[in-house]
Amino acid sequence: MEVELDFEDLVTALAPPPNRVGRSVGDQEHHLYEGAVMVAYAMHLLRAEGAIQVRVHPDGEHGKQFDFSGWLGRRQFRKASSIGTTAYGGVYENDVGQTITINPRSGLGDVVANVRDHVISAECKGGIINTKHPGQVSRLYKGLCETVGMLMATPSPGRQVAVVPLTDSTLRLAQRLAPRCALAGIEIALVGGRGEVIDVKSSQDAQRDAKIGKSRE
Repeated sequence: MEVELDFEDLVTALAPPPNRVGRSVGDQEHHLYEGAVMVAYAMHLLRAEGAIQVRVHPDGEHGKQFDFSGWLGRRQFRKASSIGTTAYGGVYENDVGQTITINPRSGLGDVVANVRDHVISAECKGGIINTKHPGQVSRLYKGLCETVGMLMATPSPGRQVAVVPLTDSTLRLAQRLAPRCALAGIEIALVGGRGEVIDVKSSQDAQRDAKIGKSRE
């Protein structure tokens, strides 16, 4: 299932270093930083999963790479209170009562939300989404494997989701991993450069969702 969002300012376009010139689609590399993946998935939980409050837990490097406050402000989220010592840490609210809490604290899951009677906890990774450089493509692969591994090593609070950038290579890998991840209770979601989210389902999950959808008709 793909959920259409349309954010034009998630990607940071940068000139490639000398060893990667000519190894991307276009003249610049399109970086979808981990912080951007986090806020895109947080918005997905608010818009598509019915969450009211989402908690995001970046580290200092994420805050250097991505402007959390500015991005949320452009989405009409006002900073209602501060958390910690960073300029971006705090509780952000919009006019319909949704909140995104940016709490620079590790060990709590990258993106966490209470949705109805369960908790969704996501681990996120970023990457260059238009790269053909073998090392950077490998980093995207490793990012997905690392998020799955971290979730397997963490007690499940409810639904666990591995979230990484959407590319042709991560989609192929996610489709291969999905059946085994489903056995471990782990979901995979891919985030595109404009915030679109694809939930990669195993064939069993897809069949189950189709049956649920028919029963609701």
